[in-house]
Amino acid sequence: MNLKIGLVGLPNVGKSTIFNALLQKVKAEVANYPFCTIEPNIGLVAIPDERLEIIAKKEQSGKITPAFIEFVDIAGLVKGASHGAGLGNQFLSHIRGVSAIAQVLRCFEDTDIVHVEGEVNPIRDAEIIEIELILADLQTIQRREEKTQKQAKSDKVAKAELETLKKAKAFLEDLKPLRLYRKEFSEEEWTYFEKTLFLLTIKPVMFIANIGEEDLTNPERNVHYQKLKTKCEEEGIPLVALCGKIENELAGLDPEERDSFLEAYSLKEPGLYQMIREGFKLLKLINFFTAGPKETRAWTIKEGTTAKEAAGEIHSDIERGFIAAEVISYEDYQKVKNWHQAKELGLIRLEGKDYIVQEGDLLYFRFNV
Repeated sequence: MNLKIGLVGLPNVGKSTIFNALLQKVKAEVANYPFCTIEPNIGLVAIPDERLEIIAKKEQSGKITPAFIEFVDIAGLVKGASHGAGLGNQFLSHIRGVSAIAQVLRCFEDTDIVHVEGEVNPIRDAEIIEIELILADLQTIQRREEKTQKQAKSDKVAKAELETLKKAKAFLEDLKPLRLYRKEFSEEEWTYFEKTLFLLTIKPVMFIANIGEEDLTNPERNVHYQKLKTKCEEEGIPLVALCGKIENELAGLDPEERDSFLEAYSLKEPGLYQMIREGFKLLKLINFFTAGPKETRAWTIKEGTTAKEAAGEIHSDIERGFIAAEVISYEDYQKVKNWHQAKELGLIRLEGKDYIVQEGDLLYFRFNV
């Protein structure tokens, strides 16, 4: 499953610092000038999930394999990108290649790190990015309109397409992203935007508030964060607060040192863990588990995936020869010593090919090839 989240933001907001922390190694160059990231950096990041260790211990597994999510560090955007400013066209083409957008927004003051717009204002920064994506989508729709208008005079399909384009254009001309108007379009129209036009403003978005170390224990006292939180609540955007600088330091520590560091800041876990999990939810993904003496493993599927389709994530032969799935929810599994005891107590259900796999299910597939 090749789903990516693009880290997007203006120059010098901390994107590459956060990306480095995600990968727990310095892969993206960090510098105090615009466009230090030109080609996008790509990295697979393990999804933190304490359930894996619990399952592996119960089943005495020799190996643990977590699920992964792919992050892409995309070059900083500037005002006018939709018309080619900065690395405009390059930047926009890289965003087209991701499934969701994580906007990194600077909420910290630091006179040593220049801000491309002169002062810290995350609401303005978010609007700059949004407007550039809207303008890019308008250009795409206008080009498609010109191509479709002649055909629409004699072709019913082209006429319907033109109506969809006009409806989308009206929302964009109000400088609003199309994702806010999902209910106004059919499934077919939305697929057309996604698979044919590759529109940018239909992509799901989350905000990453990059705060200063002094606000780490209480982001609410940061005025910039407060304003950002209000915007997110109004528009239904997930918001994660973290300090990129601290996250980068945490990434370089061994587990014991990291735990002491977190304790000093009264934090339960690194902020990146929340960011990774929110990104996972943003893509409408869930995990199911398989476990045995050799390995406990997390598998990633889209919400709404059937048991037979989930079997295909492991191997096409298992999907082809699918007979049934033995299933237990993680909640029920927590109550027993292991899979064997769960079977003895009758907690394991037998489900058919159309069963919709739920987040945290433990599965064993019966198949015959």
